[in-house]
Amino acid sequence: MTSRIGLVGCGNISTTYLGLAGLFHDIRFTACADARPEAAKAQAERFGIEQRTVEELLGSKDIDIVLNLTVPEAHAEVSLAAIAAGKHVYTEKPLATRLSDGIRLMQAAKAGDRRVGAAPDTVLGAGIQEARRQIDAGTIGKPLLGVAAFMSHGMEHWHPNPDFFFKPGGGPVFDIGPYYITALVVLLGPIAAVSASGQIGFAERTITTEASAYRGQTIKVETLTSAQALLEFHSGAQLTFLTSWDVWSHGMLPIELHGTVGSMRVPDPNWFGGEVGIVQGRGEWTPTSTADRSFGRLNWPRNQAKFANYRGLGLAEMARAIADGRPHRANGEIALHVLAVMAGILEAATENRRVVIEQGCERPSPLEESEARALMAAS
Repeated sequence: MTSRIGLVGCGNISTTYLGLAGLFHDIRFTACADARPEAAKAQAERFGIEQRTVEELLGSKDIDIVLNLTVPEAHAEVSLAAIAAGKHVYTEKPLATRLSDGIRLMQAAKAGDRRVGAAPDTVLGAGIQEARRQIDAGTIGKPLLGVAAFMSHGMEHWHPNPDFFFKPGGGPVFDIGPYYITALVVLLGPIAAVSASGQIGFAERTITTEASAYRGQTIKVETLTSAQALLEFHSGAQLTFLTSWDVWSHGMLPIELHGTVGSMRVPDPNWFGGEVGIVQGRGEWTPTSTADRSFGRLNWPRNQAKFANYRGLGLAEMARAIADGRPHRANGEIALHVLAVMAGILEAATENRRVVIEQGCERPSPLEESEARALMAAS
C-alpha cells in the first residue's frame, strides 16, 4: 500500500526528498506547503504536486504522513500540529530544538496512536548496516572505545540562507550531531551519560554563498560552534565525539572504533554507502565495499556520482512498516534519545559537568539486503 505524503517546508532539502522519491514504491508525494507561498508554488510546479497552505495540508484527507522539512526551531510545532490533525509524521533532524518539546511530541504521538519518524535515515544505508553486521558478528570483539569527528568551517559559504544554523537549535552539535550520534547508537546501543567542553570560535559569520540573496550580511553566532564530548554507552564503550564549524581542514576519519580483537573504520554517516575497514590484532586493514548493495550504490550527484544518497529511505521504510503493522526503524524513540544526548552535550559544555541521559531507546533491527531491495521501486 502506497502512503500519500504531504510536505511542509519547501527549503533547500525539499528538492532532494522530492527528487529522490521515485526510488521508493511505498511513498507518493501529494502536496506541499510553506509559510512562503512562492516557495511552495515553485516546488509544486517543478515536481507535479499540489500547492496548499499549511493548514489545508494538515487537514487534507488525502495525506497519510506529513514530511516536516521546516527549519529546526519549527520542527516540534509543525509535528505536533500534524499529530493533532491525525497524521503520522516524519521529520528532518533534529526531532526538536528543546528536549522538553521532544518529550511533549512523543507523548502526543502515543496518546494519538500516531507514528513519529525522524532523520537521519543514512543509518539504514549499506555503509552503517555493514558496519553493524560486522560488530554484531563479533569481528572486532567487544567494542571498547573510539573517535568520531566532523569538522569544517561552517555553512555560510554554501547555504543560500544559513542564518538559522548559528541560532539555538543549530550549530554542529544539532545539525551534524544527529548523523554521527544516531549511527553510534545503531552500532553500539544507547548512551548513558556525556561530558563535554565547547566554544564559539567566531562571534560573527559573513555569508559568502555566491547565489545567496544575503551575500555579504553577517550572522551573530548564538550557539556553540565547536564541541568535544565523551560519550559513555550502556554497553561500557566510551567514545570521543569532536564536532566543529571552526576548522579549515583536518585529516581525521569520520568514525573509528576499537574492540577487544580488532578495529573498524566506519564510513561517513552523512551518506548511505561507503567502505568499511576491518583489522584484527596486528594484521592489515581489509576494506569491504558496499557499492553493490541496494542503498550503497553511488548515485549522487547525478551527472558524476561520488556518493550514495537515498534520503527518503527512512520515510519509505516507515510507510512500509505502517502497512505491515510493525515498528519502523528511523523512529521517534531513537530521535528523542539522540536529542537528549545533544542537549546533554551542550549542557555539559556550558555547565562543566557530566550529564546522565534519561531518555533511552532500543537499537532498531538490522535492515537486511532482501528488505532493502523490497523498498526500492522497480527500475
